[in-house]
This record gives sequence, C-alpha cells and structure tokens, in this order.
Amino acid sequence: MNTLLRSMLVVLISVLTLSACQTADLSKQTSQTIKMPNITVSLDSDGVPDELDQCPNTKMKGNVVVDDRGCHLIMGPDMNLKMEYRAFFAKGSSELIPKYKVELDKVAARMKEYDTAIFKIEAHASEDEINKELSSLPKNRALMIKNYLLLKHGIASSRLMALNCEARAPIAPNDMDEGRSFNRRVYGLLTEPDNEYPVNLKNGICVKF
Repeated sequence: MNTLLRSMLVVLISVLTLSACQTADLSKQTSQTIKMPNITVSLDSDGVPDELDQCPNTKMKGNVVVDDRGCHLIMGPDMNLKMEYRAFFAKGSSELIPKYKVELDKVAARMKEYDTAIFKIEAHASEDEINKELSSLPKNRALMIKNYLLLKHGIASSRLMALNCEARAPIAPNDMDEGRSFNRRVYGLLTEPDNEYPVNLKNGICVKF
C-alpha cells in the first residue's frame, strides 16, 4: 500500500512540474544590430598598404617593380634579362634588312625595361671580304646596329659596346659559299654591365672601337 502511494505521489509531482513549464515567446524578442568596425586601408604611391609597407617612399612609375613589402624588387641578370641577337649580311654589304630590324626593336624594348643593361655588338666578316677595299666592313656592320638603336630608340651610346672581329672568329668553314654567308654577321648580347662576356674581347680576337 505504501509503495502504491509513493508511486502515485511521484506521478503527481511530475505532472505539476510539467504544467509549470512555459515555452518562451519568441515573438516578443527584439532584433539587435551588431556594429562592425570600419577598416580603412590607405595605399601609398606604390600600391602597398602603408600599414604593411616597409619602404614607404617607393613609387610606381615606369618599369619599377615592388615586392609585397613595398620595396624595389632587384632583378638579377638571370631574370628575363639576357637576350641574344643575330643578323646576317650579303657579301660586301652592311645593309640591315627588315627582319633584323624587327628583332632589334625587341632588343631596344628590353633595354628600356632594364635600364642598366649593356648591349655588346660583335661584327664579323667572311675571309673573302677581308681586303683593302672592305677593311672597314665589320665596323660598318656594328655601327649600323648601334646607330639604329641610338637614332630610332634613343638608347644611350654608353650602353652600346661595338666590337670589330673581322674574320678571326668564324662559325662555319670559309671554303664554301654557305659557310661564308654564316660568317658575314653581327652577334649581339644583352647582359648586365658587370658580366664578363665577351670572351673574344678578352682573348684579343675582337677589338673595341
């Protein structure tokens, strides 16, 4: 009997407890607006935020490149700078034909991009061109290249090194017409000024003029 009464009492208490609980009325709640702080990012003249810029005085102009710290990015000699140029000539001629002018335009564009670069111009001749009448031919070929860059593109003369190699550095045999046509050439190389090239100059094969 006592056990039954206790069980009924537990059930009664549970019913009373459940009836006392109420569901929250969400309709009475008001919305709240959370204010987000305004973040202002100020960019200096090189496009990097001042808060992150370790070189605030750099400016973006011309072909100047800055890194993610806002400092000038130093381009080494092996980063897109080195460029070779070749032009070939008819026997006894220093005339630069159109397709070689187009390639020279590309050299000029690279020189304007890297304003410390030096262009070395090796002028060569075939053995059958080395005589009294044609003794100045290699120089004329080098000057044709140099003057084109000077006059058309405004490249400073101090950045152009002209070398006369005459017929002392052939790249093909001189006993056949085809070989001689390859030797009537100008070879140019665009590098940093401290590059040790050209070896031909150091060995006395070519002469600077």
